[in-house]
Amino acid sequence: MKIFTVGKKGNDSLKRLYGRYFAEAVDFRGQKAVHFGNAQGVAAKILKMFDAGEFDVATLFYAEFKSVISQKPTALRLIPAAVGQVKAPDLGGAIYDAEPDEGEILADLLPRNIAVQVFRALLENAASEQGARMSAMDSATRNAGDMINKLSIKYNRQRQAQITKELIEIISGAEAL
Repeated sequence: MKIFTVGKKGNDSLKRLYGRYFAEAVDFRGQKAVHFGNAQGVAAKILKMFDAGEFDVATLFYAEFKSVISQKPTALRLIPAAVGQVKAPDLGGAIYDAEPDEGEILADLLPRNIAVQVFRALLENAASEQGARMSAMDSATRNAGDMINKLSIKYNRQRQAQITKELIEIISGAEAL
């Protein structure tokens, strides 16, 4: 088993528990947004490790964005590609010849497919993170408003008690005269 992480949080969490299984970590800390070039770099490293025989199966784990308050942990098998039951298309007896040959086409498309899958996972994670941040900020704003209301009521009660005390002192002083 080898672990390849993308991002700081996953690296920090998993390194403590599974440090001996770490192969590599990539961090996009200085970048504002994730670009396809980032995904291509990660995909190239994954393919390089696969070609070197460092692993047999590559599974991508990410948070799939469902809604602002819901993210679903998802596992996607990259290598070998998880392909469902494919029905052969009806060509109507026509014969197709592809140029370049199938091997060359697949040699170009398979790495691109892995890069696209990695990019999708990076975008899903980014959307999930922004949703979680938005939800947290909404809760913080609501809690701050509640705290302000409670403190205002407490302040007004203390001020009212002070005014009442002063009035009683003034009335008591006037009666004493």
